Amino acid sequence: MGLDIMQEIDVIAERVIAIIAEQAMLDPAEITRGSRLSELGIDSLGVVECIFGIEESFGITVPFNANTPDQAGFDISSVGSIIAEVEKLVARQAA
Repeated sequence: MGLDIMQEIDVIAERVIAIIAEQAMLDPAEITRGSRLSELGIDSLGVVECIFGIEESFGITVPFNANTPDQAGFDISSVGSIIAEVEKLVARQAA
């Protein structure tokens, strides 16, 4: 029997926060959905590393171009927006 949808969303959020925390060298408890990557000390290279970590962890392809991050089809404005985008990609892959 699989996880229910709320448990699956919690697992996604925890994994995304863990990836971001590792890149920021912070404890995951210090990161909230409202945190911005720049506030966490993550620069553009760190963003790319986070994206790679997310792709590897979830087996998905993230539509993100480091050369035009504001025009990407993946919202990186906050940790919460990244979680929401990953949830959509995971759901789309499962469908």
